[in-house]
Amino acid sequence: MFTQINTAISRYVNFTQEELDIFNSLLSSKQIPKKTIMLQRGERCTFEAFVVRGCVRKYYIDKNGFEVILQFAVENSWISDISFSIYETEPSQIFIETLENSDFLMFSPETKEQLFEQAPKFERAFRILMQRHQAVTQNRLLNNITLTAEQKYDEFLKAYPTIPLRVAQHYIASYLGISPEFLSKIRTRKLKS
Repeated sequence: MFTQINTAISRYVNFTQEELDIFNSLLSSKQIPKKTIMLQRGERCTFEAFVVRGCVRKYYIDKNGFEVILQFAVENSWISDISFSIYETEPSQIFIETLENSDFLMFSPETKEQLFEQAPKFERAFRILMQRHQAVTQNRLLNNITLTAEQKYDEFLKAYPTIPLRVAQHYIASYLGISPEFLSKIRTRKLKS
């Protein structure tokens, strides 16, 4: 049950079996059906979730009422609202929704602190995860500023090769910051070339 998450977390730090057992004992397993809102704007996020199986989106609603997708999370990815809700204890500004039936391994801020006390090497692993997440976010911001829509779509396909087979086109368009119609034109041009 824990092989997938243990393999993922061990990419950054070598853990003993005892440390992994502590980690695993603090995780809770959840199955969440497709189209379930896991977090709504105004709520406090109380989880960090590792996607064992499924597809999830994190988004906000802009001042014009449009959904803007910030992140997709698929197998072996993490999803949460750690920027505001978990560490700042402020109400979340985002939504997290399952796009497929999904299985998660999750922990709360309290169980994460327990983990750091009982197995301190995990602090280093999660720091590295946060640094990687920050680098991905910065790269996405730079891409949004400097790349054409077609180039952004190419970068999206490199980062998320399975997503176009799993989610509706309007979700991808939202992530890229373009209209579904314009994305359709880009995809048509790519098929012809």
